[in-house]
Amino acid sequence: MTIKIRKEDALAYHEEGQPGKIEVVPTKSVSSQLDLALAYSPGVAEPCKEIEADEENAYRYTAKGNLVGVISNGTAVLGLGDIGAQASKPVMEGKGVLFKKFAGIDVFDIEINEKDPEKFIEIVKSLEPTFGGINLEDIKAPESFLIEERLKSEMRIPVMHDDQHGTAIISAAALLNALELTGKKIEDLKIVVNGAGAAAIACTNIYISLGAQKKNIIMCDSKGVIHKNRENLDASKAQYATDRHDLETVYDAIAGTDFFLGLSVADILSTEDLLKMNPDPIVFALANPKPEIDYAVAMESRPDIIMATGRSDHPNQVNNVLGFPYIFRGALDVRATAINEEMKLAAVHALARLAKEPVPDFVSSAYGEDKIQFGRDYLIPKPLDPRLITAISPAVAKAAIESGVARKEIKDWDAYNSDLNLRIGIDDKMMSKIISRAKKDPKRIVFAEAHDLKILKAAQILHEEGIAKPILLGNRKIIQGLIEENQLDLDEVTIMDCFEEEEKTKKFAAHFYEKRKRKGVTQYEAQKLMRERNYFGSMLVEHNEADALISGLTKDYPKTILPALQVIGMEPRVQRVAGMYIINSKRGTYFFADTTVNVNPTAEELVGIIGLTSRVVRLFDVEPRVAVLSYSNFGSSKGEIPEKTRKAVELAKQKYPDLIIDGDIQANVALDEDIQRKNYPFSALADKGANTLIFPDLASGNIAYKLVMEIGGAEAIGPLLLGMRKPVHILQLGSDVRDIINMAAIAVVDAQLYSQRIQDDRISKR
Repeated sequence: MTIKIRKEDALAYHEEGQPGKIEVVPTKSVSSQLDLALAYSPGVAEPCKEIEADEENAYRYTAKGNLVGVISNGTAVLGLGDIGAQASKPVMEGKGVLFKKFAGIDVFDIEINEKDPEKFIEIVKSLEPTFGGINLEDIKAPESFLIEERLKSEMRIPVMHDDQHGTAIISAAALLNALELTGKKIEDLKIVVNGAGAAAIACTNIYISLGAQKKNIIMCDSKGVIHKNRENLDASKAQYATDRHDLETVYDAIAGTDFFLGLSVADILSTEDLLKMNPDPIVFALANPKPEIDYAVAMESRPDIIMATGRSDHPNQVNNVLGFPYIFRGALDVRATAINEEMKLAAVHALARLAKEPVPDFVSSAYGEDKIQFGRDYLIPKPLDPRLITAISPAVAKAAIESGVARKEIKDWDAYNSDLNLRIGIDDKMMSKIISRAKKDPKRIVFAEAHDLKILKAAQILHEEGIAKPILLGNRKIIQGLIEENQLDLDEVTIMDCFEEEEKTKKFAAHFYEKRKRKGVTQYEAQKLMRERNYFGSMLVEHNEADALISGLTKDYPKTILPALQVIGMEPRVQRVAGMYIINSKRGTYFFADTTVNVNPTAEELVGIIGLTSRVVRLFDVEPRVAVLSYSNFGSSKGEIPEKTRKAVELAKQKYPDLIIDGDIQANVALDEDIQRKNYPFSALADKGANTLIFPDLASGNIAYKLVMEIGGAEAIGPLLLGMRKPVHILQLGSDVRDIINMAAIAVVDAQLYSQRIQDDRISKR
C-alpha cells in the first residue's frame, strides 16, 4: 500500500502542539529542594571530580554512554540536495526519533553551518566529550569520505556516516539472501553499479568484503562507465575504474550481468535492459522516491527477477532503520572506540539470518499481510520487527569485543538481550528466566490445534531452541500440507492424528467411561468424545504420554477447559480452578486473577484463588504482594463486594500467615504506596505496593486486563489455568506466535514442578 503524504499534513504534524519531534526529559526526580541540590549545585560537583580523575567515569555519572550526536551540514539532504544546515534540522530530529524508538538511544541533533571539510572536522572533534557516538548524516560526497575517515581516526568514539554504511549493510544482507535463493556465488557475481556517490561506494566496498571480485564490477556515474583514463577522478571512484573501453554507458555495462545496484536517478532502466541480464537477475533499484525502474514494470519484465527498492510500498525495502539504531546500540553498550569492518559485517550476517527465521504474526499483521516468509519477496526483515534489536546489537557488540575495539565486556548475553528489549518497552526479564528454566529439562507439550499455522510456527521455534518437545495433534494431511506450504522444518516433531490412533482411542474411551459413567456418559459417547482433540490431548497428559496440554487458540475458553476438567480434573483439596494473566507494562510486571473462570466467587472461593495465584507467582521468582480489589478502601464504602473482599482477606491471613496481603482496596491505591503511606499506613502493601491483583468477580477482572492491554499498551501473557491436577494451559483466542511460545515455556516449567512434586511424594512415602 502506497502512503500518500499531503504537504498540509506533514507541516501540521511538525507544527501542532509543541513544534518539532523531540524533547529532553529528566531521568531523575527534581521534585524537592534536595533533588535540585543533587542535580545541580552543590551536589553536581561530586561526579565532576570523579570524571576529572578518570574520564571513563563519564559513562557512570552522565548520559554519555547512551547519547549519539546526529550531525549534518545539510549539503545532501534526502532527495533535496544542498538545502543548508537549518533546513536539514527536521530530518535530523527525525533520525533522533528513530534512534529512540527502535533502540532506546538518546540523541542531540546538531546542524553545523560549515561546508569546509577541515573546519567541519574540527567542530565535530570538539564535541567528543558530549557523545558516546557520532552519526554523520546527509553530507555530500566526496567530502563525506574525508570527513568520516578523519573523524574515525582522530576520535575515540564510534563514528559512522549512515548514508554510506547503512545502505551498504542492509543491501549486503539482502544480497546474501538473494544469492542463496538463486544458487549463485558472490565471487562469480557480475555486478554493475549505477551511481558513484557515498552510498554506492560503501555498498561496493562491503560486497568486496563479502567476497565479490573487483574485476567483476563495473561502476557508472552521470558521465557513464568510469574508465581508468578519465581525468580528475577522485580516489573513491578511481578504485573502481575499469580498463574495459568497450563499455561506455550503463546500458552497455548491464548486458550479461547478474546484479544491478542503482543509487542514482529514477527511470533510467527499461524492460529491454533487464532482459539483457543473466538468468535470475538481482536488481536493487534504490533511488528514492522513484527507483531506477518502476517496480511493477520490472516484475512484469521477467519472472525470474529478484527486486529490491528503497520504498516501503514494495517488498524488500532497503531501509537504513534496519541498521543504524541497532549498530550504535551494540557499539555503545561495549563502549566501542569505533564501528569497524568486523562490526558492520556482523550486522550484515545477523540481518540475513533473521530474515530466514519464522516471522511473528504480529509483524505480518502490522504490514497487513497474512503470511510473511523467507523468499524472493522477503530478503530482509521488516522495519517494525522487534526482534531486530536482539538479532543485530549483540552481534555487533560481540564483533567489537572480538576485534579489540570494546572498552567494556558483556558477560551475561541472556541478561543483555532482556535489557535490550526493556529499552524499547518490552520487559522480557521474567519470561527469559522461564524460558531458560524450560530449556534445562524440556517437556512434551501436546498442542490440540496443530492445524493452525501459528501453532506450527511456534512448534518449530520451541523445538529448535530446545524449550519444549511439541506433539502436534490434528489432521495429519492438513498439518503436513501447512508444513510444506510454509517451508517449515518439523521433521523431528511428533504429529499425532486421533483418527489414526485406534488402540489409544479405545483405551482412552474406556478410561473416560469409567470416570464419567455415573455422570451421564455412555460408552458410545466416550468413544465419540475421544475423536475430539481436546479430549484426546487431555488423555495423553492423563496417561503420561505427554506432560502438558495447550489449547484454546481457536475455541472459546469454556469449550476448551471442560474436557480438561472432565479428564484430568483439579488438584486435591482445590475446590475451583482459576485463571490468571501476567501483565507486562512500562511500570513493571503484575499478576491479575481471576480473569477467566469464576463468575462471582464467594469469600471462601476467593481465598482459594488467592492461594493458587500466590503459588504460581512464586514460580516466576516473584514475592506476591496481594491486593484483593474493591470499590472501597478499608471499609470506606458498604456493599456486597467490600464485605466479601474484607472477609476473604481475613480468611486468607489466617490460612496463609506469611503472605503479604490486604484489602478491601481500590486498584489505584493498591498500586500507589505513597497514597497508602499517607492515608493508610497500616496497610501491608504500604511499603512496596501490590503486584498481584485479585478481582472480586469475573466481570471486573476480565474488563480490567483488556482495558490495560488496549488503552495502557500493556502486554498480557496468558491466561494461565490454576489448580489443575496436571499442567493444562488455555491460550487466549487469537494469540500470536510469541504468546504461544511464552505459554509453552510456562507449561514446561509447570510440568517440571509437577514431576518434582510427584518425586517428592514418592520419597516421603518410603
